[in-house]
Formats: sequence, structure tokens, C-alpha cells
Amino acid sequence: MLKDITIGQYFPGKSVLHRLDPRVKILLTFLYIVILFAATNPIGLLVGIVFLFVAYGVSRVPPRMILKSLKPVVPIIIFTTILNMFFIEGEALWHWGFLTITREGLVTAVIMSVRIICLIAGTSLLTYTTSPIALTDGLERLMGPLKKLHFPVHELAMMMTIALRFIPTLIEETDKIMSAQKARGADMESGGLMQRARALVPVLIPLFVSAFRRADELALAMECRCYRGGEGRTRMKQLHMGGADAVCALFSLLCLAGVIAINLYAPALL
Repeated sequence: MLKDITIGQYFPGKSVLHRLDPRVKILLTFLYIVILFAATNPIGLLVGIVFLFVAYGVSRVPPRMILKSLKPVVPIIIFTTILNMFFIEGEALWHWGFLTITREGLVTAVIMSVRIICLIAGTSLLTYTTSPIALTDGLERLMGPLKKLHFPVHELAMMMTIALRFIPTLIEETDKIMSAQKARGADMESGGLMQRARALVPVLIPLFVSAFRRADELALAMECRCYRGGEGRTRMKQLHMGGADAVCALFSLLCLAGVIAINLYAPALL
């Protein structure tokens, strides 16, 4: 399961999506989230699904990465589906005891499940196609106006990117520690919930020690390179928006307009 977590990973490539300005990709990610939550019916949600498939096709990221990014959230999807299916009132389709499946509950369960799947897959695409350095520059540029309020924009962007970057490293470290504990005879898969929680203590302690050690080494390396924050720093690579950025932004805005139009006119169409 740990190896299937792909949050924070970057997959180098030369696709159009890889070459987009990181500021545009961050804004488009937020716009895609708006599209998903603005869709109130299956037809509008279909626009978000098409948008996602087009984005993955352009990025040339392997399709298996979608499944890997979704595996950790499968329990959340199942739990959300069950809640919406059995606890929303409406036209009853099936009844047994105190359990009732309604038409409205079934439709809402499908919409919410698809929305969560698209949300996870769509936001994961941002880190798949954007390097940590580019992501830091994009976040810092977007939050640039906050500097007038004496907000530590550079430091905040750096902390967010470092945290995102170290997620795969900590996951790999956790997998190694668990494998080492199992080789020593530790049982982490049997017993009740409390017994499994106690079995994770020998994993969490060395993981915290390793995380603090890595943080100390990173801080020492940054100090040795005379890092003193963002004041007076220059960039080797300057960010520039091109024609591809404008086309992608226009396509995203058209999708949002399409979802809004569907919300307004779907009853007449259906």
C-alpha cells in the first residue's frame, strides 16, 4: 500500500503539460476543482471527466499512475458512497429493515464518488508534471502581492514544497522500517485495532528520528550554501507564459462555462 502512494512524486517529461508555466498549472488545478464542485448533475460531471482524460493524455503520464494515486483513498470513497446511498431521503428503490436505498441517494453516491476520484487524480497531475523547484517559483510568484503586507511568501512557498517533496522519501523510509521490523518477527497484520496500533509504535519512533535527522541535515546544507531566505535572491530560470498556456487556460474556462450552462439548462435537456 505504501508503494502505491504517489503524492509529491515528479515524473520528468517533455509534454506540453510539463512545459507549461507552473503558475498556470497551479491556477488550472484550482479551476479544475471549481469545475468538479460546480457540476451538480452527471452531465456536468462528465465534462470534468473528459477534462481529466485530456489532461492525462497530453501529459503522457502512464495511466497506471491514476490507479496508484487512488488506492490510498479507496476506503474514503467506499465510506462516502455508503453514507450517501443509505442516508439520503427520496424515492425508495430497495428496502430491508432500517436500510433504504433511494434514487436520489444512489445518484448522489455516484456523483460524490466520481468527484472524489477526479479530484485526487486531477490534483496529483500537478506534482506529476511540475518539479519541486518550479512549483516553489510558481507559488512564490502567485503569492507575490502578499509581500506588501510583509507576509513571508518565499519562506512559506519553500516550506510547502519541501514538505511535498519529502512525502515520497518518508514513505520509502516507512516501508524500509516496516520490512526490517517484519524481518525481526514483528506482526503488524493480525489482531484487533488496538493491537495493530501498538504494533506500529516500533515503526513510528525510528521514523520520527529519521525525519528529524533529515530535517537537520537539510538545514545544515542550506546554511552551508548561505541560504538566508528570499530577500535579494535571483532566479536562474525566469518564468514566462506562452501560447500553450493561453490555450490551456482558454480550454479550462470553456469547460467551466460549459458546466455552468449545463447546470442552467440540464432540466430542459433531460
